[in-house]
Amino acid sequence: MTRMMKFALVTALALAATASFAQTTVTALSGSTNVVLSTTFLNALSTLKVTPGVVYPTVLNGTTVNFPIGSGAIDLTTAKGNLDHQGGLTLTSGKTTVTIQDFLIDTTASMPVITGLAIVNGELVGRITLFDLAFSSGFKLPIKLIDRTFLYLGWVSVTLDGEAASTLNTEFSTSGFKAGLSVGTANIKALTGGV
Repeated sequence: MTRMMKFALVTALALAATASFAQTTVTALSGSTNVVLSTTFLNALSTLKVTPGVVYPTVLNGTTVNFPIGSGAIDLTTAKGNLDHQGGLTLTSGKTTVTIQDFLIDTTASMPVITGLAIVNGELVGRITLFDLAFSSGFKLPIKLIDRTFLYLGWVSVTLDGEAASTLNTEFSTSGFKAGLSVGTANIKALTGGV
């Protein structure tokens, strides 16, 4: 075997080894998930006489609510991962306030969801499934980072999960919260450590 052939073989093996251990998971360093609340959701709150509010540092600007991303990781080839968020929402009617906070986007199971801590009048209920997520029809794998750093997932449909609907109906003594209720559309933007 000539020296050139040996060099070519070593190079091919090195490239194969590099490919087999290629990094596909990125770490989220910061960012935010912005949700444009649907008219359906806002009308439901109005009908049920429930007033929305926010938990710092979440900001509600018109019909758009912003949840800062604190940490997380996502696999670009499968879209499986977790994204932790700061802040949250409050829902108040009469003397009852339900706080949902510390949202976690979880895409590790077959159904992508958002879970969060539920607190009723200052008493912790626990972590429950709040919303179901559905990626847009144009979503494709693998996820492509913008400039090899920025993660963007747009037009993600957000609907009320059955567990959250049941909890809200119980606490507000109503049957007006329905599983599948359109909550809004999410746009997820995160600065990552890149690949």
